[in-house]
Amino acid sequence: MNAIDTLIPHIGVVTDIRQDTPDVKTFRVNALDGGKVFEHMPGQCAMLSIPGVGEGMFSITSSPTNKDFMEFSIKKCGCLTSWLHAMEVGQQITIRGPYGNNFPVETELKGKDLLFIAGGIGLAPLRSVINYVRDNRENYGEVQIVYGSRSKDDLVDYQEIINEWQADPNIQVNLTIDREQEGWDGHVGFVPNYVKELNPSLNKTVLICGPPIMIKFTLAGLKELGFTETQVYTTMELRMKCAVGKCGRCNIGDKYVCKDGPVFRFDQLDELPDEY
Repeated sequence: MNAIDTLIPHIGVVTDIRQDTPDVKTFRVNALDGGKVFEHMPGQCAMLSIPGVGEGMFSITSSPTNKDFMEFSIKKCGCLTSWLHAMEVGQQITIRGPYGNNFPVETELKGKDLLFIAGGIGLAPLRSVINYVRDNRENYGEVQIVYGSRSKDDLVDYQEIINEWQADPNIQVNLTIDREQEGWDGHVGFVPNYVKELNPSLNKTVLICGPPIMIKFTLAGLKELGFTETQVYTTMELRMKCAVGKCGRCNIGDKYVCKDGPVFRFDQLDELPDEY
């Protein structure tokens, strides 16, 4: 798909809405005639728009191996997302993309042991990669997932994690919540500390996404354990605004997230954004 094609909005239909957490809904989107609006790779994003309200960049959270529909897990945190959360099944939106690069699932990650680390809504961009790896299991080594959120109720895709990921004998899933909660008998504590407790093998390649403060301390913890920045990937799609390198909002040092990312290996970033 060329750059001009990605600028042209397509009409999508919301065919299913799932309430994941108190402030996160997952929207299933199809083309008008069924199927997917366009193809993508894990880590790429799309611009969703409600004409007259606004548009925003969101990770495509379904795997490219899903040929029937696309999904977006969206946290309610502003004007556009409030409108999206008010939508009902059958409503139409405009969608354009895909934008950005992808996690290197067909190159650098192939044959590697993978460690996914996510915090809160940060699981959404990694879900696409995790399910892509699950559907192409023979191409990858060990898979470990460390995921934490404020509470059990804030764990995104919890049913999928319990019913599919934890049930998969080839995947190790480690869940944690920030503070003790009635009915939770799993690990309690922040993700960066939990990763250090788990002491993962240094031969793993790490994919990390979550709040900036979580990424900062998790990266520091990984370095303490002996990991290098060349082993760690992240995505910064939340910084993208126009997606075509014109507005400058997503600038990080000499990089534009929309042109050079949103997926980066940490050694490719000369500096982290101020919020890190």
